[in-house]
Amino acid sequence: MARVVWFETVAIAQQRAKRRLPKSVYSALVAASEKGLTVSDNVEAFSELGFAPHVVGAIEKRDLSTTVMGQDVSLPVIISPTGVQAVDPDGEVAVARAAAARGTAMGLSSFASKPIEDVVAANPKVFFQVYWLGGREAIAERVERARQAGAVGLIVTTDWTFSHGRDWGSPKIPEQMNLRTILRMSPEAITRPAWLWKFGKTLRPPDLRVPNQAKRGEPGPPFFAAYGEWMATPPPSWDDIAWLRELWGGPFMLKGVMRVDDAKKAVDAGVSAISVSNHGGNNLDGTPATIRALPAVVEAVGDQIEVVLDGGIRRGSDVVKALALGARAVMIGRAYLWGLAAAGQPGVENVLDILRAGIDCALMGLGRASVHDLTPDDIVVPPGFARALGVRGAGDT
Repeated sequence: MARVVWFETVAIAQQRAKRRLPKSVYSALVAASEKGLTVSDNVEAFSELGFAPHVVGAIEKRDLSTTVMGQDVSLPVIISPTGVQAVDPDGEVAVARAAAARGTAMGLSSFASKPIEDVVAANPKVFFQVYWLGGREAIAERVERARQAGAVGLIVTTDWTFSHGRDWGSPKIPEQMNLRTILRMSPEAITRPAWLWKFGKTLRPPDLRVPNQAKRGEPGPPFFAAYGEWMATPPPSWDDIAWLRELWGGPFMLKGVMRVDDAKKAVDAGVSAISVSNHGGNNLDGTPATIRALPAVVEAVGDQIEVVLDGGIRRGSDVVKALALGARAVMIGRAYLWGLAAAGQPGVENVLDILRAGIDCALMGLGRASVHDLTPDDIVVPPGFARALGVRGAGDT
C-alpha cells in the first residue's frame, strides 16, 4: 500500500493536487469565471476579519458538534456538492467514506460520477443536490430515486448563468473518454505517473458520465449532454421551488442565496435551510464574497431557518469567523477536492482534520466552550466589510 504523507494545511493539499494532476484536470478544479474577482474575494475577505481573544479562561475541552438539516455532525463542516469528482477512481464514494469517518454529512451533486446508491452506502448522511433540469416530471423521478436510495435531505441549486469565459483560458474538457480522447490527452497524463497509475490499476479511464441523471442501474448521459439539457430548461420560479420542497417533504436547502429579499422568499417557500453561496466564484463574477453577505441574511431570516455558508473556507479559523457571524455551519468544495486529488480518501480526511484542529484552536483562544457560544463580539469586523444585498435603500454595512 502506498504511503500517505500527511499535509498540515489546505494550501499544501492544493500544491500537491497541482503536482499530481494533469494540468487540464487541475485547472478544472480551480475553475472560477471571467476575471476571477468573486473566487478571489471569497478567500481574501476572511483575512479582513480579526479575532478578539481572551488571555485567561480557556476551556479545557471544547464541543465542535452541531446539527445541520436534522443530521448530527461532529464538526460544523459539511461536504458541498460538486460535479464529476473523477480526479480519483473512487470519486464521490471516497469522499463519502472520509466524511463518514470524520462524522459529518455530504452533499452529493446530481452531476456526480458515482450513483447515489453507492454513496449512501458509504455514508448515510447524504443530502442529494438537484439542478432545475428537464422539467417537473424528470425532476420528480430523480427526487424519488434519491428518496429510495436513502438520502436524508435535498439541496436545490439555482444560481447558475452558464458563463464559460475565463481570462486565463478554460481547460478543454472532453465530452467522453473514448480512445481518441485518451490518445489526445496521453502526453499530458503521462507526465503525472502517480495519477495515471492509480487509474491504470482499475483498467478504467475517468468516467465523465452522470449516472444520477438517469434511472437506477443506467450509466447516465455524458456530462455535457446533461449540461446542454440544463441550459435548455427554463429557469425555475418561486412556485417551482415551493412545489419541489413539498414534493420532497423533508429537510430542504436552497443553495446560492446572497440577497436578503431572496432569503425572505425562500422562507415563504418553506425551505428548511439556505446556503449563502455564489457557486464558488463559478457564476456571476463580481458578486461579493459570501462572508460579506452572511450577516445581513442571518439578521433577516436566521431566527426562522438554518443558514450555512459556502465559499472560501481554507482553514478552521475561517469556519469560526462564519459561525461568529451567524452561520450554523459551513460547506467546503475546493478544499476537499484538493485533498481527494492529493491522496484519495485519506486526503479528504486530512482536510477535515485540519479544519477540526483549526476550529478547536480558535475556540480555545476565544475562551468558548462550544461552537454554539460564538458571537460577533468574538471577531473584529472592519467598517465597510459587509454587504447588505437586497435591502431596499441599504448601502454597505
